[in-house]
Amino acid sequence: MSTLMKRRLRTGFTTGTAAAAASKAALRLIVEGKKPGRVQIRLLTGDNITIPIHMGNLEQEGRATCTVIKDAGDDPDVTHNAEIGATVRLLKSDSDKKTDTPNRIFISGGEGVGRVTKPGLEVVPGEPAINPGPRKMITQAVNEVLTEHGLKRSVSVEIFVPQGKKIAEKTLNARLGILSGISILGTTGIVQPMSHDAFIATIESALSVAAASGLKRAILTTGRRSERFAQILWPKLAEESFIQIGDFFKMSLESASKKGFEQITLAVFFGKAVKMAQGIPHTHAAKSKLTLDKLSEWALQVTRDREFSQGILSANTARHAFDIICQHYPEVIFYVGKQIVQSAKLFAGQKVSIRSIVFDYNGKVVFDSQKP
Repeated sequence: MSTLMKRRLRTGFTTGTAAAAASKAALRLIVEGKKPGRVQIRLLTGDNITIPIHMGNLEQEGRATCTVIKDAGDDPDVTHNAEIGATVRLLKSDSDKKTDTPNRIFISGGEGVGRVTKPGLEVVPGEPAINPGPRKMITQAVNEVLTEHGLKRSVSVEIFVPQGKKIAEKTLNARLGILSGISILGTTGIVQPMSHDAFIATIESALSVAAASGLKRAILTTGRRSERFAQILWPKLAEESFIQIGDFFKMSLESASKKGFEQITLAVFFGKAVKMAQGIPHTHAAKSKLTLDKLSEWALQVTRDREFSQGILSANTARHAFDIICQHYPEVIFYVGKQIVQSAKLFAGQKVSIRSIVFDYNGKVVFDSQKP
């Protein structure tokens, strides 16, 4: 086994964990007079993680700013290496209050933190896009410092991301109604390599926003290109109707069904179509060999042409197989498209209306389950 295969993929931490660490460090800088090199943060799982502190500045008495460099580990993430900071102010003494009165932590969003403008997300419109999980971690981290130093004070925390607005341009935040910056996210506090937690959260959020907008029809595509062709096909549909699901076939259908969508349209290219037709829950490219095996079986079943079936089995890719099928037996594409509907109903339930659209690689519709 190679060294690369033996190497364990490295975990990272979320933007929420980074924000909590920056907040804790800034408060420690205020009460201790020096920037800590690292701080320990309790994750939402109950575990602890040690986070290095990048920058610290004691701006005036009772006010300090610290930042953290976000580390996504070996999971691809647009926020990897982003600087995430917190400006913390120790507010007027609450010593005149009863001793059992809890400290009040006021959390706001500054530069580069998006603001929510549409309903359907975990945060209500008008508020900064700092989700409940990170808010809990920030509050917990601040209270740990207050308790450790015996302070009974309220604290103001402003989270900021200097490059947040630029980073947000690489995300679907604007469609979700999160403007002018990124979201501060995290359901556990850590990023598991290749877990795609952020993608799943984006799908869930997009479906929630669409549902909250009163939409009953969702157009599910697997990426930007198929989405663009779908938007050309239905130019009058609201932008929120179009949701990129990547490889998450089963999860997306189950979620859309739970959120009350009455119609779900899958608009995809042939490679993903074949995997969906097989009912593969997660349509990752690594399953391509099995995909061609099944496609070859279907080709034989539909055409009774063994030589043609063997040609499909020998194809280099699903796209190569698509070209062969289009030239000789396009009815195989129709079979695949119909199977998508059957597979999708297993995940979404029989009450949801499912429509499947298969594009060729130039965006032309080669199959539509609603057309004879």
